[in-house]
Amino acid sequence: MPIDAEPSAATYWERRYADEQRMWSGRVNAVLADVAAQLVPGTALDLGCGEGGDVLWLAGQGWTATGVDLSPTAAARGDAAAAAAGLDTRTRFVAADLATWEPGERFDLVTASFLQSWPVEIPREAILRRATGFVASGGHLLVTAHAAAPHAHDHEHAQEHEHDLDGYRFPTPEDDLRALDLDASWEVVAAELRPRAVPRDDGSVHELLDSVVLVRRA
Repeated sequence: MPIDAEPSAATYWERRYADEQRMWSGRVNAVLADVAAQLVPGTALDLGCGEGGDVLWLAGQGWTATGVDLSPTAAARGDAAAAAAGLDTRTRFVAADLATWEPGERFDLVTASFLQSWPVEIPREAILRRATGFVASGGHLLVTAHAAAPHAHDHEHAQEHEHDLDGYRFPTPEDDLRALDLDASWEVVAAELRPRAVPRDDGSVHELLDSVVLVRRA
């Protein structure tokens, strides 16, 4: 690959994970915890699972959960964390490209939490559209996205253009509903913006804004 060539998304994210001992906190995403707490545990699929925080939380709540991520390092960390927590019989981690991966089964809950990539893009809308085919009858699909810059130091970029971060356009709930391209067999349970307060190390609070889409297959 030429020195000045842009890396693929797979190369970019594998480098990101490999360069750090741990990327994420390991805590469950708040929207997922809120939604899943209202459902009867069954089978779950987490798209873009990272190091597996959501997968492990779901397993701890009685779900049988599969996580898929583009980075082999991230998937391996999920496996290791599940084994350490004694949850490996209820979890599975797969390193794969969500643009082409096929699960071979349908799930009661499919979730994509902050499945967003910059500066290297992924075919996010196509991945979300494919995800509708992974949901079992009576199951739910939950899409949670950053609706604005997720970090305090990004605010300057966000102010230059309402939905841009270095050229990145943050999705709205309406954007993600259009991407899903649902037919009449689906019910839209929620499509909304939700504020979220995140405490900083210095004791202050950073306000974030999430786009939340929850749909149910009949």
